[in-house]
Amino acid sequence: MTDSPRKRIVVKVGSALIAPHKQGCSSHYLLGIAQFITYCRIQGIQVVLVSSGSVAAGWHHFEGQAQPSVTVKKAMAAAGQADMMATWNKLFDFPTAQLLLTHGDLRNRERYISIRDTIFSLLEHGLMPIINENDAVTADKLKVGDNDNLSAMVAAAADADTLVICSDVDGLYDQNPHEHPNAKLIKQVTEINADIYAMAGGASSDVGTGGMRTKIQAAEKAISHGIETFIINGFNADSFSQLLKGQNPGTLFTPYEKPMQEHLHWMTHTSQAQGEVIVEDDFDLALDQHSEQLTSDDVVEVKGDFSVGDTILVRKGDGTKLAKAKSNYSSCLLSFITEQDDQAFASEFQQKTGPIISDKNIAILKSI
Repeated sequence: MTDSPRKRIVVKVGSALIAPHKQGCSSHYLLGIAQFITYCRIQGIQVVLVSSGSVAAGWHHFEGQAQPSVTVKKAMAAAGQADMMATWNKLFDFPTAQLLLTHGDLRNRERYISIRDTIFSLLEHGLMPIINENDAVTADKLKVGDNDNLSAMVAAAADADTLVICSDVDGLYDQNPHEHPNAKLIKQVTEINADIYAMAGGASSDVGTGGMRTKIQAAEKAISHGIETFIINGFNADSFSQLLKGQNPGTLFTPYEKPMQEHLHWMTHTSQAQGEVIVEDDFDLALDQHSEQLTSDDVVEVKGDFSVGDTILVRKGDGTKLAKAKSNYSSCLLSFITEQDDQAFASEFQQKTGPIISDKNIAILKSI
């Protein structure tokens, strides 16, 4: 890692490292990672481990399942999670704790705060949290879907300094290195834009669910919170040796100089919109400063079913996403107001009941 002092890091390990051949867990690639984590703890750096692998670890218990159903995959996850935790525990001489999360847990503000408190308490008492998505019971609509993005959400929740995402390649290349021998490694990224996303291909492993694109998404979430992020080759033990020496073995994503405030970061990258408010295509106001500028006159359509306090997406009719915000109205009431032919009535009603969205809970979105 860099010369800057580190207090807390999150390490994300994928399924291909845990169970490379779907024949149960293997410690072959995990030894170097475990040594890295142990050394960090010796140096006084707290570590949170985000570990995929429950489905891959449990696969061998279900023979003849080349393309298992969703139900069988949940059973595989239930069987494999215990094996995965047992494998990690064999590699450490300090206590660990298991946290199984869903996006439903993270996108609910009260439960998100509870998760933060639990992580902080575990670290304070010397236990290392090992976190995975709860694949055994999670419905699709409540899933994060990949542990790259989950690791970034966890890093933000844990107030980490650094996120290390293990991949099957050395980092981000200008083109897929598995298909193009002349592909060049991008050693440092100072801004994640459309060009960076264009370099990311699909998953190159048949074991995991995330590809380079999900890693870029995760990096964007992390650096906007001020978290230095590395994508490294987890199959190469030398990657971790270089990190310990303060070197960059892969691709380094530099954090924002002015990180997003915690509640706005949660609103932008973790909270999920329960509905949408569609505004005129020429609507272009400073929502982050003047929420009262969004009035019922600007609203073209209300989509979804949401309640007061839910997160909503504000976007134009052409699909341009403007902001995510906490709604001060239910979808039912907001639809009623916007459908009134009497604009004077709508304006007077809103003046009495307050703005549609709150100034303190508006996260401006950028389009990539």
